[in-house]
Amino acid sequence: MIHGLLLHSVSYSGSWGQPLLTLEAFIDRAVYLGFDGVMLMAKRPHLSMLDYDSDARRRLRDRIEKRGLRKVCLAGYTNLTADLAHPEIPQHEFQVAHILEMARAAHDLGAPSIRIFTGYEDGAVSFQRQWDLVIAALREGADRAAELAVTIGVQNHHDIAVDSASLRDLILEVNRPNCRAMFDAWAPALQGDDIAESARKIASLSVHTTVANYQKRPRYRYLPALVNYEALPERAQAVPMDQGFIDYPAFFRALQDGGFNGTVAYEMCSPLLGGATLENLDRHAVAFLEFMYSKCGVVRQTHAVS
Repeated sequence: MIHGLLLHSVSYSGSWGQPLLTLEAFIDRAVYLGFDGVMLMAKRPHLSMLDYDSDARRRLRDRIEKRGLRKVCLAGYTNLTADLAHPEIPQHEFQVAHILEMARAAHDLGAPSIRIFTGYEDGAVSFQRQWDLVIAALREGADRAAELAVTIGVQNHHDIAVDSASLRDLILEVNRPNCRAMFDAWAPALQGDDIAESARKIASLSVHTTVANYQKRPRYRYLPALVNYEALPERAQAVPMDQGFIDYPAFFRALQDGGFNGTVAYEMCSPLLGGATLENLDRHAVAFLEFMYSKCGVVRQTHAVS
């Protein structure tokens, strides 16, 4: 069951040339656009662990609750295989410490979960060694977050366990009740997988999904000596939800058939069709809500603003 539609603050972070809203202004905008909750980017220019102490978190929670938002999720940015070339640097401790601080922030904000990534693969180190490092960091991070009643959610984003079968293997091997998947459709869709089949297999292990839709654009490099073109990997162009190639109605049916109970966030985390204006961002965000209500069976919620 889908328990809330969230807007990801990365969408208004200025990261791809789009307008930058402060975190407080973003929260107000999410309410204005009609979302049930927010997914907060846990780094600058938004919810940086360095910038938001316990008092700032309390004020932020008060703002969220007064605006009537029902759901909050933190979006962390980790790389659990970072800098393997320098083993004297305690990267494992750095990464776990950051997970723990995000868990403290989630606890303070009333957020039940934080999203994290696994790791980018380093070709100089064996895959199994990197897999084991990710497992160890997830176990320790989950154990420490459990003391705060916070769930660690692993998104299929970085190289390690990015495919659906491996992500399921990873969650089962970590074997912690508060380490779950945050399984997204766009990664397996771009990889050529059957997203409905993948969703059914991992739905019961997943507590959140973040969505975006794309059209594929061909790319070519001109070879003057041949008076011809060389095909390059396709470019993924972010488009409104109802214009992309990813079959989200099938994805959400499969998730719910498989026992999914969680939240859904919309992100605009790459250049959008139509440009980087605030008006275009808002159009895409509202189109997502209408798509979820009309095509994916989500019941529109209302919330009071104080």
